[in-house]
Amino acid sequence: MADAVFTQERARAVLDAAGHAQADLLSFGENAVFAAGRLVIKVGRGADLLDRARREVRTADWLAKHDVPAVRSAESEVRLVEGHPVTYWQRLPESLRPAEPADVAPLLLRVHALPEPDFGLPPRDLLGGVERWLRLAGDAVDPADAAFLRRRRDGFADAAAALEPHLTPGPIHGDALPRNVHIGPDGPVLVDLETFSSDLREHDLVVHTLSRDRYGVPAAAYDAFTAAYGWDVAAWPGCEVLRGARETASCAWVAQHAPANPAALTEFRRRVASLRAGDPTVRWYPF
Repeated sequence: MADAVFTQERARAVLDAAGHAQADLLSFGENAVFAAGRLVIKVGRGADLLDRARREVRTADWLAKHDVPAVRSAESEVRLVEGHPVTYWQRLPESLRPAEPADVAPLLLRVHALPEPDFGLPPRDLLGGVERWLRLAGDAVDPADAAFLRRRRDGFADAAAALEPHLTPGPIHGDALPRNVHIGPDGPVLVDLETFSSDLREHDLVVHTLSRDRYGVPAAAYDAFTAAYGWDVAAWPGCEVLRGARETASCAWVAQHAPANPAALTEFRRRVASLRAGDPTVRWYPF
């Protein structure tokens, strides 16, 4: 299976086969992201992500139609190269500064005001990757920890399905954090559109409570975000359910890197131990 052996070296081989031998690696996660001249090229982990890649390109074109500041596609066609989806994007100017939580809020207000696109967006399947990530982790993680996360996944999936939203459901970014906002000369721009969904708008807000409580984002930065958006999701009764689902997914996501990266294994153990202890104050570290 392609995603079981996806490495930086594999991604470069795919890039070479696509005719882009000269490119600089920008990031490596769910995708390998490369810069090549005026293009950014994303190589997906496997053919099972082809539909998602196609939807991401369509989403970018739809956002452009509505003048939402977001990364623009450079080619509407998604290529499948040696079993990996390859997408092409217009390279953004150099970032002027790191994005802050308050920079995300006006972009979310624009997205949350949009009607449904004609091509259809899926629900936010926040927990859908848990099984794959745990499978990729294999024997590197304690089977008891994997079983614990599967139980959490099932419980939070059921609880999330029963939530009553405060906001009108509709299009969301799905991973609306500062790392997915680029500050260019014309202001903040949304990037990484692959998690765009149609679901509870609260998903886009709960991630910021987690950033404050788990990842060390200052309370003042969180307050600036809620002031800019106009509502604090922490006052919503369903906040803890979506937060618990996000924590479960974030913990399992790190697990997939554990076989090849000791730092990932350490971070996975830190996260799962804090979930087992029910301690929401343990600091997590981005990976």
